[in-house]
Amino acid sequence: MFKKVLIANRGEIACRIIRTLRRMEVKTLAVYSEADEGALHVQMADEAFFLGPAPAQESYLKGELLIKIAKEMGAEAIHPGYGFLSENSAFAAAVQQAGLVFIGPSQEAIAAMGDKLEAKKLALLAGVPCLPGTDTPLMDLQEAQKIATEIGYPLMVKAAAGGGGKGMRIVKNSDALLRALKSAMNEAESSFGDSRIFLEKYIVNARHIEIQILADTFGNAIHLGERECSLQRRHQKVIEEAPSPFVTPALREKMTEAALRLVKEVQYYSAGTVEFVVSPDKTFYFLEMNTRLQVEHPTTEMVTGFDLVEEMVRIAAKEPLRYQQKDVHFKGHAIETRIYAEDSTRRFLPSIGYLSSYKEPSMDGEEVRVDSGVREGDVISPYYDPMIGKLCVHQPDRQRASSKLLSALNEFYIRGVSTNISFLSALVHTSFFKKAAFNTATLDELYENGFTPEMSSDPQIPIGVAAVMSLIQHHLNEADFTVLIDKQPYPVTISLKKDTYFIDKLHIKTQWKPGEVLFKGTFNGEKITLQIDKKGPFTQLSWGGYTAKTLVVSSQIANLITYMPPSQSSETPRLIKAPMSGLIIDIFVKSGEIIKTGQPLAAVEAMKMENVLQSACDGIIEAVYIKKGERVNLDQPLIKIE
Repeated sequence: MFKKVLIANRGEIACRIIRTLRRMEVKTLAVYSEADEGALHVQMADEAFFLGPAPAQESYLKGELLIKIAKEMGAEAIHPGYGFLSENSAFAAAVQQAGLVFIGPSQEAIAAMGDKLEAKKLALLAGVPCLPGTDTPLMDLQEAQKIATEIGYPLMVKAAAGGGGKGMRIVKNSDALLRALKSAMNEAESSFGDSRIFLEKYIVNARHIEIQILADTFGNAIHLGERECSLQRRHQKVIEEAPSPFVTPALREKMTEAALRLVKEVQYYSAGTVEFVVSPDKTFYFLEMNTRLQVEHPTTEMVTGFDLVEEMVRIAAKEPLRYQQKDVHFKGHAIETRIYAEDSTRRFLPSIGYLSSYKEPSMDGEEVRVDSGVREGDVISPYYDPMIGKLCVHQPDRQRASSKLLSALNEFYIRGVSTNISFLSALVHTSFFKKAAFNTATLDELYENGFTPEMSSDPQIPIGVAAVMSLIQHHLNEADFTVLIDKQPYPVTISLKKDTYFIDKLHIKTQWKPGEVLFKGTFNGEKITLQIDKKGPFTQLSWGGYTAKTLVVSSQIANLITYMPPSQSSETPRLIKAPMSGLIIDIFVKSGEIIKTGQPLAAVEAMKMENVLQSACDGIIEAVYIKKGERVNLDQPLIKIE
């Protein structure tokens, strides 16, 4: 076994790998950029080495420097985690040539599966069904239009060197083809340094199902079941589950057999994931193979009891697999949500800033797991992916797992940056999630313009919480209040008897104290947790994807407040401001140009994501304040429309 391993990554995955290596009594060597000098993974590791400036190209992507550090510091192996250099075959080869061990598959396997066109050829050789489409890169627009007509719309533009949803665009008709090709090529070049793209048939109402495999260098291979990854936004997974509520035992057997055939064909070893797109009639097609640890691997670990990082390390150390297929048993249901620093009310744009508050939910034994790489006071920078961490739950069945997830989300308190926690909570409440009646397009179709928390149809919860909080704050045992919820008055009579607060037929128990940001209690015997924020004289309550702005006053004051006129918004759609800090990668209009509502104006890249800004009105471009390649700040004026 190795004595020391360098982790060529950052954030939650670096922390995740360090935890397993520490348990295996293997020394850990972390690396960090200027932006990560005080990061958690740096503090956790036995040793840490500075790489360079914050941009990944100048730090985490400097393969030669990583290898040099590993050799100088006495590390025998390098674990790449996911992202960055994890699927870079040249880096894997360089590691081996330097006399070190790459904790992952062979450079040949990475190269073959990293090129989506080559992967498709190998899948066909292994007898794995593939989507209709091209098997060579597109050369020009004329060729693309011809091939698109042959395949038929809708279709998918994909990056040959793609992964993680980068360089992918759905095209519904010929009019949108050119823009999709250009956008996909730009994103592919930016993300992978490879602008090659190709076309494939897009399966409508498809599911995204992936098979986790483990294989050693002795030709042994097993599968660890499937994961449901269909809830995606912009091709980025949002919620994952194991097992899939869609997959039948018969389909599972066919898909796992196909995955293992591909593993044999590629002579693959290490942990890996074979991904499939599955039509509503349960016909499945090969999508790609990820030759690394997946972000969503905790769901598989929770239902199997395996530690995938440990197995990767042992395989890299030339140990044979410790398990046969008959040793793999599945227990219960696991769900993972990705906690992102993003503003759902602004179409999920990335959010940067300091974590002024960061409180993880209670772990509850092994039922709740948080994989994170941050602490209170840390900064979410614009240089890396906006994922803060992952919240995972495990229960005997899907219904109980969903309930546990909702409770844990209500307890996850993050302030200083916007997060998607309310959005995730709302998703768990939806009928399509409860029935598992969703597909890869569901979130993009339903939340195209983002998500704003709404008031619950039942105001009992915020009325009760606001009244109880006021009674506690004023050290009273009983009182008559008027609770205003978004200026709607609700007169209440509340009293405390023993340890229970009574409001009409509602009885509430809580140990809440003034200053606490979480209100935990029971409402008529049902457990509930709400998050509390002070907004001037108001108290904003958030829970389960809902929100309510409350104010507790006397009846006389309540009558006066209800007559106050609503504030008027001064925002105008004619001044386009930067929705985030980032890089201007394209400008689609010029001064004096006549434009229509919905027309693209400019493209901003931040946190490895391209965001196209569109006009909210018809008009004429009065001024363009920016240039291509310019860095802009949040709310900086970009374009003005007459």
